[in-house]
Amino acid sequence: MRQFYLPELTKENKTFTLPVEESKHISRVLRMKNGDEIQLLNGKGLVAVAAISDNNPKATRVEVLHLEEHEAPKEEIHIAIAPTKNNDRIEYFLEKATEIGVSKISLLLTDNAERTKVKLERFEKILVSAMKQSKRVHLPILEDLVKSKDFITAHPNGLIAHCYEDTKTNIFTSFKAQGCPIIIGPEGDFSEAELSLAKENGYTPIALGENRLRTETAGIYAVTVARLWLDMNS
Repeated sequence: MRQFYLPELTKENKTFTLPVEESKHISRVLRMKNGDEIQLLNGKGLVAVAAISDNNPKATRVEVLHLEEHEAPKEEIHIAIAPTKNNDRIEYFLEKATEIGVSKISLLLTDNAERTKVKLERFEKILVSAMKQSKRVHLPILEDLVKSKDFITAHPNGLIAHCYEDTKTNIFTSFKAQGCPIIIGPEGDFSEAELSLAKENGYTPIALGENRLRTETAGIYAVTVARLWLDMNS
């Protein structure tokens, strides 16, 4: 059944008008007709099966037939990552991290930042597409750029991946199911000041394997290991 993202979906309302982009897709691309059924997601665990009542290409109307509500997992995978200079690479991370099961993504403005501005709306569309493709019903939370030092002080006791010579632990043995953000710096790494601040705020340095990884690869590695940890400890 075709899935469509409708953030305004609620349990109270039974009739909805879809946005123009989705309406055009239903009417002109999929050529769906009145009476055809689709699935609606609000990205917060609410899923509805709805029937098309008016396949207007500018404002398709649907009637909800039945609803299912899925609770959000108590465990979380929170990745805070510095956007890459090459936009395609950070977008690749967003897509794959969503498919694997990331819960929250925070974008970091680091001392050695390669990118100081992002198109958040574009990133959110990538998350929505990946959510639907992977059959998830909860959309990962995406936070706009925040200074790394502000993030570290606001979210203590996490894990930090860096390239300095340091005593590091294995991410698999250090990860926790809640309140354990994993922060990943830019290609130029975190500054020494950022690393010191992280340690002062309870961050544990971690190793992401033996090889040196690009930023987006490190992010995908971290999400994958955290997901494996949760699967094995659930």
